[in-house]
Amino acid sequence: MSSKSRRDKIRELFINNKEPLKGQALAEMFNVTRQVIVKDIAIIRAEGLSIIATPEGYIVPVDNSNTLKRVIAVSHSKNNMEDELKTIVKYGATIEDVIVEHPLYGEIKAMLMIKNLFDLESFVEKFNNYAAEPLSSITNGVHLHTICCDNEDILNKIIEELGKKGYLADAKDKD
Repeated sequence: MSSKSRRDKIRELFINNKEPLKGQALAEMFNVTRQVIVKDIAIIRAEGLSIIATPEGYIVPVDNSNTLKRVIAVSHSKNNMEDELKTIVKYGATIEDVIVEHPLYGEIKAMLMIKNLFDLESFVEKFNNYAAEPLSSITNGVHLHTICCDNEDILNKIIEELGKKGYLADAKDKD
């Protein structure tokens, strides 16, 4: 199979599949290395298809033009990460990403795409298995999340609960 044919098939898989696709699974499907798939995805992105990498694999984001999207600033320790994320998803919101401001590199953004408790449990399990530090460790716990939800009422409930738990960054800056 030519590389163009493979990329056409990969593009078709992304368009027809709503679940994340793992790079290794695509490599096995097309009998190539994962690095070849990474290159193919870069070319497909350059051709205009929006593909994002998440901890669960590559996805094409769904057009959620009817949903409300907001960036919130939060601050907490590593020990409160799971509770903070659970506070958001329990209201049916999606946590799209985590963003930190690095003094040298500027904005660093990692896609999360945590939509429900299953996604959250999977993320926390990977986080613990890798013995990783959160991105927010380079900013003393301060970070941003882009969250999507159905309406302003849900967003207000999320913000209210995050505030009560002391996770909102602006609430901590009132000294």
